[in-house]
Amino acid sequence: MEAKTIKQYVAVKKGGPFQMVTGPYPTPRPGEVCIRNRAVGLNPLDWKNLYHGEMVKSWPEVFGIDTAGIVEAVGVDVTAFQPGDAVMSLAGHGGCAGAFQEVTTVPEHFVCKKPVAWTFEEASSVPVLVVGGSSGVGASAVQLLRQALPLATILTTNSPKHNDHIVKLGATTCIDRHDPNMVTTAKSASPAGGGVDAIIDAVGGAADNARLFDALRPDGPRVYSQVFTGDKIAIPDGVSSVAVFGRMMFQLPGGMLTMSKLVELVDNGKFKLPLQISIGGKDLRRLARVWRSLRPG
Repeated sequence: MEAKTIKQYVAVKKGGPFQMVTGPYPTPRPGEVCIRNRAVGLNPLDWKNLYHGEMVKSWPEVFGIDTAGIVEAVGVDVTAFQPGDAVMSLAGHGGCAGAFQEVTTVPEHFVCKKPVAWTFEEASSVPVLVVGGSSGVGASAVQLLRQALPLATILTTNSPKHNDHIVKLGATTCIDRHDPNMVTTAKSASPAGGGVDAIIDAVGGAADNARLFDALRPDGPRVYSQVFTGDKIAIPDGVSSVAVFGRMMFQLPGGMLTMSKLVELVDNGKFKLPLQISIGGKDLRRLARVWRSLRPG
Protein backbone atom coordinates (compact mmCIF):
# COMPACT_ATOMS: atom_id res chain seq x y z
CA MET A 1 0.00 0.00 0.00
CA GLU A 2 1.28 3.45 -0.90
CA ALA A 3 2.47 5.50 2.07
CA LYS A 4 0.31 8.45 3.12
CA THR A 5 1.75 11.90 2.44
CA ILE A 6 0.91 15.55 3.08
CA LYS A 7 1.54 18.77 1.16
CA GLN A 8 4.05 21.22 2.65
CA TYR A 9 4.68 24.80 1.53
CA VAL A 10 8.38 25.31 2.23
CA ALA A 11 10.74 28.26 2.04
CA VAL A 12 13.57 26.88 -0.06
CA LYS A 13 16.21 29.24 1.29
CA LYS A 14 16.67 32.48 3.22
CA GLY A 15 14.49 35.11 1.56
CA GLY A 16 12.51 32.51 -0.42
CA PRO A 17 11.13 31.43 -2.81
CA PHE A 18 8.41 29.08 -1.61
CA GLN A 19 7.79 25.68 -3.12
CA MET A 20 5.03 23.09 -2.70
CA VAL A 21 6.50 19.70 -1.82
CA THR A 22 5.27 16.32 -0.60
CA GLY A 23 6.20 15.20 2.89
CA PRO A 24 5.59 12.12 5.04
CA TYR A 25 2.33 11.84 6.93
CA PRO A 26 3.17 12.48 10.62
CA THR A 27 2.75 10.09 13.53
CA PRO A 28 2.49 11.76 16.95
CA ARG A 29 4.91 10.75 19.67
CA PRO A 30 3.92 10.69 23.36
CA GLY A 31 2.75 14.14 24.45
CA GLU A 32 2.08 15.31 20.86
CA VAL A 33 -1.00 16.24 18.86
CA CYS A 34 -1.39 16.17 15.07
CA ILE A 35 -3.67 18.92 13.72
CA ARG A 36 -5.14 19.10 10.22
CA ASN A 37 -4.84 22.82 9.64
CA ARG A 38 -8.00 24.68 8.70
CA ALA A 39 -6.62 28.22 9.08
CA VAL A 40 -3.07 29.51 9.46
CA GLY A 41 -2.31 32.95 10.88
CA LEU A 42 0.41 35.07 9.26
CA ASN A 43 2.67 36.26 12.08
CA PRO A 44 5.30 39.03 11.65
CA LEU A 45 7.83 36.66 13.20
CA ASP A 46 7.35 34.36 10.19
CA TRP A 47 8.62 36.92 7.70
CA LYS A 48 11.46 37.91 10.05
CA ASN A 49 12.49 34.27 10.13
CA LEU A 50 12.23 34.12 6.34
CA TYR A 51 14.36 37.19 5.67
CA HIS A 52 16.70 37.09 8.68
CA GLY A 53 16.70 33.41 9.69
CA GLU A 54 16.70 34.28 13.39
CA MET A 55 15.19 30.96 14.55
CA VAL A 56 15.92 28.78 11.50
CA LYS A 57 18.28 25.86 12.04
CA SER A 58 18.38 24.72 8.41
CA TRP A 59 16.76 25.25 5.01
CA PRO A 60 14.31 24.42 3.53
CA GLU A 61 11.94 25.38 6.34
CA VAL A 62 8.19 25.12 6.96
CA PHE A 63 6.98 28.33 8.62
CA GLY A 64 3.68 29.10 10.35
CA ILE A 65 3.51 29.98 14.05
CA ASP A 66 -0.25 30.24 14.59
CA THR A 67 -2.81 27.67 13.48
CA ALA A 68 -6.31 26.34 14.05
CA GLY A 69 -7.83 23.11 12.84
CA ILE A 70 -9.11 19.64 13.68
CA VAL A 71 -7.19 17.09 15.75
CA GLU A 72 -6.24 14.21 13.49
CA ALA A 73 -4.26 12.02 15.91
CA VAL A 74 -2.79 12.14 19.42
CA GLY A 75 0.10 10.51 21.23
CA VAL A 76 -0.56 7.49 23.44
CA ASP A 77 -0.52 9.51 26.69
CA VAL A 78 -2.58 12.49 25.50
CA THR A 79 -5.95 12.64 27.26
CA ALA A 80 -7.08 16.27 26.92
CA PHE A 81 -7.73 16.00 23.18
CA GLN A 82 -9.05 13.41 20.76
CA PRO A 83 -9.47 13.14 16.98
CA GLY A 84 -12.22 15.45 15.77
CA ASP A 85 -11.68 18.20 18.36
CA ALA A 86 -11.64 21.76 16.99
CA VAL A 87 -8.50 23.40 18.38
CA MET A 88 -6.08 26.31 18.06
CA SER A 89 -2.36 26.07 18.67
CA LEU A 90 1.11 27.47 18.45
CA ALA A 91 3.33 25.66 15.95
CA GLY A 92 6.93 25.32 14.83
CA HIS A 93 8.68 24.19 18.02
CA GLY A 94 12.15 22.85 18.74
CA GLY A 95 13.17 22.72 15.11
CA CYS A 96 9.93 21.01 14.07
CA ALA A 97 7.94 22.17 11.06
CA GLY A 98 5.32 24.90 11.41
CA ALA A 99 1.78 25.23 10.09
CA PHE A 100 2.31 25.90 6.38
CA GLN A 101 1.36 22.32 5.62
CA GLU A 102 -1.70 20.13 5.69
CA VAL A 103 -1.02 18.44 9.05
CA THR A 104 1.11 19.91 11.84
CA THR A 105 2.51 18.13 14.92
CA VAL A 106 2.78 20.11 18.18
CA PRO A 107 3.26 19.46 21.91
CA GLU A 108 0.01 18.93 23.81
CA HIS A 109 0.53 22.04 25.97
CA PHE A 110 0.65 24.26 22.85
CA VAL A 111 -2.98 23.31 22.09
CA CYS A 112 -6.35 24.44 23.41
CA LYS A 113 -9.89 23.84 22.24
CA LYS A 114 -11.19 26.53 19.90
CA PRO A 115 -13.78 28.82 21.53
CA VAL A 116 -17.16 27.91 20.08
CA ALA A 117 -17.88 31.53 19.15
CA TRP A 118 -14.70 31.92 17.05
CA THR A 119 -14.19 30.86 13.46
CA PHE A 120 -11.03 28.95 12.55
CA GLU A 121 -9.66 32.13 10.91
CA GLU A 122 -10.20 34.12 14.10
CA ALA A 123 -8.68 31.40 16.29
CA SER A 124 -5.46 31.27 14.24
CA SER A 125 -4.88 35.03 14.62
CA VAL A 126 -4.40 35.18 18.32
CA PRO A 127 -0.85 35.67 19.37
CA VAL A 128 -0.98 34.31 23.00
CA LEU A 129 0.64 36.21 25.93
CA VAL A 130 2.98 38.44 23.95
CA VAL A 131 2.72 42.06 25.04
CA GLY A 132 3.27 45.57 23.73
CA GLY A 133 2.01 48.14 21.27
CA SER A 134 -1.33 48.11 19.47
CA SER A 135 -0.55 45.20 17.15
CA GLY A 136 -2.27 41.87 17.58
CA VAL A 137 0.08 40.97 20.41
CA GLY A 138 -0.31 44.40 21.93
CA ALA A 139 -4.09 44.36 21.86
CA SER A 140 -3.94 40.95 23.55
CA ALA A 141 -1.50 42.32 26.12
CA VAL A 142 -3.73 45.26 27.00
CA GLN A 143 -6.56 42.89 27.88
CA LEU A 144 -4.37 40.57 29.93
CA LEU A 145 -2.73 43.47 31.77
CA ARG A 146 -6.14 44.91 32.62
CA GLN A 147 -7.20 41.52 33.98
CA ALA A 148 -4.06 41.24 36.11
CA LEU A 149 -3.80 44.91 37.18
CA PRO A 150 -7.31 46.43 37.31
CA LEU A 151 -6.11 49.80 38.63
CA ALA A 152 -2.98 50.16 36.51
CA THR A 153 -2.37 52.99 34.06
CA ILE A 154 -1.91 51.29 30.72
CA LEU A 155 -0.52 53.48 27.94
CA THR A 156 -0.22 52.38 24.32
CA THR A 157 1.36 53.79 21.20
CA ASN A 158 -0.63 53.22 18.02
CA SER A 159 -2.24 54.89 15.03
CA PRO A 160 -5.14 57.14 16.14
CA LYS A 161 -7.62 55.14 14.05
CA HIS A 162 -7.21 52.29 16.56
CA ASN A 163 -7.77 54.39 19.70
CA ASP A 164 -11.41 53.50 20.33
CA HIS A 165 -10.76 49.79 19.94
CA ILE A 166 -7.69 49.74 22.19
CA VAL A 167 -9.43 51.77 24.91
CA LYS A 168 -12.37 49.38 24.86
CA LEU A 169 -9.90 46.53 25.40
CA GLY A 170 -8.53 48.23 28.51
CA ALA A 171 -5.99 50.92 27.65
CA THR A 172 -6.03 54.06 29.77
CA THR A 173 -4.56 56.40 27.15
CA CYS A 174 -3.50 55.93 23.52
CA ILE A 175 -0.60 57.97 22.08
CA ASP A 176 -0.08 58.60 18.38
CA ARG A 177 2.89 56.47 17.36
CA HIS A 178 4.01 59.27 15.02
CA ASP A 179 3.92 61.91 17.76
CA PRO A 180 7.36 63.62 17.71
CA ASN A 181 6.90 64.32 21.43
CA MET A 182 5.87 60.76 22.25
CA VAL A 183 8.04 60.53 25.36
CA THR A 184 6.80 63.83 26.77
CA THR A 185 3.20 62.83 26.03
CA ALA A 186 3.67 59.46 27.72
CA LYS A 187 5.19 61.00 30.83
CA SER A 188 2.37 63.55 31.00
CA ALA A 189 -0.18 60.74 30.87
CA SER A 190 1.55 58.78 33.65
CA PRO A 191 0.65 59.18 37.34
CA ALA A 192 1.96 62.55 38.59
CA GLY A 193 3.71 62.99 35.27
CA GLY A 194 6.76 61.13 36.54
CA GLY A 195 7.06 58.46 33.87
CA VAL A 196 6.30 54.76 33.67
CA ASP A 197 7.67 51.83 35.67
CA ALA A 198 8.05 49.52 32.67
CA ILE A 199 8.11 49.54 28.88
CA ILE A 200 6.78 46.48 27.05
CA ASP A 201 7.96 46.67 23.44
CA ALA A 202 6.25 44.23 21.04
CA VAL A 203 7.46 45.82 17.81
CA GLY A 204 11.11 46.66 18.45
CA GLY A 205 10.22 50.34 18.66
CA ALA A 206 13.31 51.22 20.67
CA ALA A 207 15.49 50.16 17.74
CA ASP A 208 14.30 53.25 15.84
CA ASN A 209 13.61 55.52 18.81
CA ALA A 210 16.12 55.17 21.62
CA ARG A 211 14.44 58.07 23.43
CA LEU A 212 11.67 55.68 24.46
CA PHE A 213 13.78 54.81 27.50
CA ASP A 214 13.40 58.42 28.69
CA ALA A 215 9.76 57.61 29.47
CA LEU A 216 10.90 55.41 32.37
CA ARG A 217 10.51 56.92 35.81
CA PRO A 218 14.00 57.86 37.14
CA ASP A 219 13.29 56.51 40.63
CA GLY A 220 11.28 53.49 39.43
CA PRO A 221 12.24 49.90 38.67
CA ARG A 222 13.13 50.92 35.07
CA VAL A 223 12.17 47.65 33.40
CA TYR A 224 12.22 47.11 29.62
CA SER A 225 10.75 43.94 28.09
CA GLN A 226 11.30 43.36 24.39
CA VAL A 227 9.07 40.81 22.72
CA PHE A 228 11.42 38.96 20.38
CA THR A 229 11.45 40.58 16.94
CA GLY A 230 15.05 40.08 15.81
CA ASP A 231 15.79 43.82 16.16
CA LYS A 232 19.05 44.76 17.86
CA ILE A 233 18.42 47.27 20.63
CA ALA A 234 21.01 49.10 22.74
CA ILE A 235 19.90 49.07 26.37
CA PRO A 236 20.94 52.12 28.47
CA ASP A 237 22.78 51.69 31.76
CA GLY A 238 20.46 51.35 34.70
CA VAL A 239 17.67 49.70 32.71
CA SER A 240 16.73 46.10 33.49
CA SER A 241 16.02 44.36 30.18
CA VAL A 242 14.75 40.98 29.08
CA ALA A 243 13.87 39.64 25.63
CA VAL A 244 10.82 37.39 25.71
CA PHE A 245 8.64 35.34 23.40
CA GLY A 246 5.29 33.69 24.01
CA ARG A 247 6.53 30.16 24.52
CA MET A 248 8.53 31.21 27.56
CA MET A 249 5.19 31.24 29.40
CA PHE A 250 5.17 27.45 29.34
CA GLN A 251 8.33 27.47 31.48
CA LEU A 252 6.75 29.49 34.29
CA PRO A 253 4.86 28.00 37.25
CA GLY A 254 1.41 27.07 35.98
CA GLY A 255 2.48 27.89 32.43
CA MET A 256 1.29 24.60 30.98
CA LEU A 257 -2.27 25.82 31.60
CA THR A 258 -1.77 28.96 29.48
CA MET A 259 -3.79 27.88 26.45
CA SER A 260 -6.72 26.42 28.37
CA LYS A 261 -6.92 29.50 30.61
CA LEU A 262 -7.05 31.72 27.53
CA VAL A 263 -10.12 29.84 26.34
CA GLU A 264 -11.73 30.34 29.77
CA LEU A 265 -11.20 34.10 29.42
CA VAL A 266 -12.78 34.04 25.96
CA ASP A 267 -15.75 31.95 27.06
CA ASN A 268 -16.31 34.26 30.05
CA GLY A 269 -16.23 37.37 27.85
CA LYS A 270 -12.99 38.64 29.42
CA PHE A 271 -10.83 38.40 26.30
CA LYS A 272 -11.89 39.79 22.93
CA LEU A 273 -10.47 39.07 19.50
CA PRO A 274 -7.60 41.62 19.32
CA LEU A 275 -7.75 42.42 15.59
CA GLN A 276 -10.14 42.31 12.67
CA ILE A 277 -9.47 39.21 10.59
CA SER A 278 -8.56 39.42 6.92
CA ILE A 279 -8.70 36.10 5.04
CA GLY A 280 -5.88 35.93 2.50
CA GLY A 281 -7.01 32.80 0.65
CA LYS A 282 -8.00 29.16 0.89
CA ASP A 283 -4.87 27.47 -0.46
CA LEU A 284 -1.30 27.07 0.78
CA ARG A 285 0.01 28.68 -2.43
CA ARG A 286 -1.72 31.94 -1.45
CA LEU A 287 0.72 32.36 1.42
CA ALA A 288 3.50 33.74 -0.77
CA ARG A 289 1.13 36.25 -2.38
CA VAL A 290 0.00 37.76 0.92
CA TRP A 291 3.40 37.46 2.59
CA ARG A 292 4.42 41.02 1.68
CA SER A 293 1.61 42.38 3.87
CA LEU A 294 3.57 41.22 6.93
CA ARG A 295 6.74 43.14 6.20
CA PRO A 296 5.58 46.41 7.77
CA GLY A 297 4.47 44.21 10.78
